[in-house]
Amino acid sequence: MSEALEQRKGREFTGEVISDKSDKTIVVRVETLVKHPLLKKYVRRRKKFTAHDPKNECGIGDKVKIVEYRPLSRNKRWHLVSILEKAV
Repeated sequence: MSEALEQRKGREFTGEVISDKSDKTIVVRVETLVKHPLLKKYVRRRKKFTAHDPKNECGIGDKVKIVEYRPLSRNKRWHLVSILEKAV
C-alpha cells in the first residue's frame, strides 16, 4: 500500500508527530519557511495535520512523511507513508 501512496499525485510533507492518542490516527506538525513580504526575512510557519496510521506504529517525536489522501473522516485527509526517524 505504501508503494501506491508514494506514486500518488498531491502534496507531500515531512513533520514531527505531536500526538498519537487516537486509534490509527496521528497529529503531525509541519514547519515551513516563508519569506515575509515586507521584512524580507524568513518566518517559520507551523501547521498541524491529522494523518491515518493504519498500524499504530508511530510515537510522539517521530519524524514522518505524509501524503495527501482521500477524506477518511471529518479532519483526516492525510496518510502516513513512512517513518523517517524514530524518537529516542
